[in-house]
Amino acid sequence: MSVGIWRFFDGAPIGELRETAAEVEELGFDALWFGEFGGREAFTQAALLLAATSRLTIATGVARFDQRSPLAAEGAIRALGEAYPGRFVAGLGGHRPGTRPLTALREYLDGMDAAELPGLPPPTPRPRRVLAALGPKLLDLAAERADGAHPYFVPPEHTAMARERLGPGKYLAVEQAVLLEPAPEAAREHVGLYVRQAVHHQQNLRRLGFTDADLAGGGSDRLVDAIVATGEQAIADRIQAHLDAGADHVCLQVLSRTPDSYPRLAALLP
Repeated sequence: MSVGIWRFFDGAPIGELRETAAEVEELGFDALWFGEFGGREAFTQAALLLAATSRLTIATGVARFDQRSPLAAEGAIRALGEAYPGRFVAGLGGHRPGTRPLTALREYLDGMDAAELPGLPPPTPRPRRVLAALGPKLLDLAAERADGAHPYFVPPEHTAMARERLGPGKYLAVEQAVLLEPAPEAAREHVGLYVRQAVHHQQNLRRLGFTDADLAGGGSDRLVDAIVATGEQAIADRIQAHLDAGADHVCLQVLSRTPDSYPRLAALLP
């Protein structure tokens, strides 16, 4: 069982980043993932978190390819891989207005792979590269051009589909939203944010059998229950369901954190 923590750090002071990373490492989690949205540049933040820990894997979940050039991304990934061997995972994703996501991401990967950095050769081991892939075509791209995929906002049924598309040799790290105590407002707010604003998440949910009725009004009870696991037993069961469906790693996003949230989640680890 490989389990990590996923969170946004936007607006958090540097001290909180360091304290969170140290706590996650001390509690025995395998990785700390973070999103990039309106805050610090992703690779700079990854360097801060890596420097604050000694064994923890730090992963971008994801670094937005529309925010930097392919050359800049490749250079940052190589530098972090050289400085912290085996401890950095480069999750890439995002949306570039006016372009098709599949085409834009493929062209971006072409640029990364063609980057000329004679003073910074690829480190050994090279950092794992994973894509924020939901649909079949992006999962196929992840299988073809990356080391795996990092699906976000998905139930175990998607994990099974993703594993089938990726094949047995690719890394599959799945985000799972959780609440340790019942908080219906927090669960519905989280689900509603994505079903109202993110077309690609709407499309993905429809592929999984959810209907327009499930997406209306911020999400049906069935959809909220599928996306958010509430209570320690339900969280443990959901982690196992993702692993049984083919995930290599599950990273938990706590929607309503308290000081004891991460220790209580750590108690679920073997």
